[in-house]
Amino acid sequence: MSIRNFIPTATIDQTGIEERVARLNSRSIKKESKVFALKMALNMIDLTTLEGKDTPGKVKQMCYKAMHPHDALPGIPTVAAVCVYPTFVALAKKELGNSGVKVASVATAFPAGQSSRDIKLRDTKIAVDAGADEIDMVISRGKFLAGEYAFVYDEIAAIKEACKSSRLKVILETGELSTLDNVRLASEIAMQAGADFIKTSTGKIQPAATAPVTLVMLEAIRDYYYETGRMVGMKPAGGISTAKAALQNLVMVKETLGATWLSNLWFRFGASSLANDVLMQLAKEAEGRYQSGDYFSKD
Repeated sequence: MSIRNFIPTATIDQTGIEERVARLNSRSIKKESKVFALKMALNMIDLTTLEGKDTPGKVKQMCYKAMHPHDALPGIPTVAAVCVYPTFVALAKKELGNSGVKVASVATAFPAGQSSRDIKLRDTKIAVDAGADEIDMVISRGKFLAGEYAFVYDEIAAIKEACKSSRLKVILETGELSTLDNVRLASEIAMQAGADFIKTSTGKIQPAATAPVTLVMLEAIRDYYYETGRMVGMKPAGGISTAKAALQNLVMVKETLGATWLSNLWFRFGASSLANDVLMQLAKEAEGRYQSGDYFSKD
């Protein structure tokens, strides 16, 4: 592939992006529409535990919550997926059974990505062979910032091939890319290399899923779809912890990509703490008052 394909043809108008975000964030969702949107947001969450202190018990508890977010409220959907390290994929797969909740696994030397391609491919293979439905890989940000775009493209394409039938989410780690121009370019490289989703962040670096970054990535997906006819999903991750922020993201998706993307097949939230705030808002809509946070499990 010609390196020209990786050179942006225009710069991002940061002021224009921020103004559009402000307009979209001024939208208000009320009553029945709000309940519908909150349930949609809950069904788009990837419950995640990616800590050195993770244990089988923690993973089992998270899988139970994924299937039973809050049994006291009727009509509550499951979340979309649980996301764990490769060592816990088989356990999560067993615990979730036929629930329909997917198992996602980080790979490629997450979160830094500072390893050889061979090790990254082995890491991916371990997760896929254990039954992961989805792989969340990190790009080599150092190579990208050094202008080695073909290296980044080839690495993503190799991981995509290693995924077999598992869907690939490509994490850009936008907090380390410095500019919206870089975010746009990295999004284009990832999609051209075969990403099924593009994802903002690992959750380990700040800033993470800011609204301007998310909008730039959504617009990249839109333009790629117009050019190729291939749909690519989006996953903002890190920093989205309130139901209000989740609903603002759904408005951005609807206005930028259209209603077809408003399902967990094409849009996800990588934010476990978001689930409880969405559940508290749903409880308020159902009962007219907020429940104490003590009624919800801490993840």
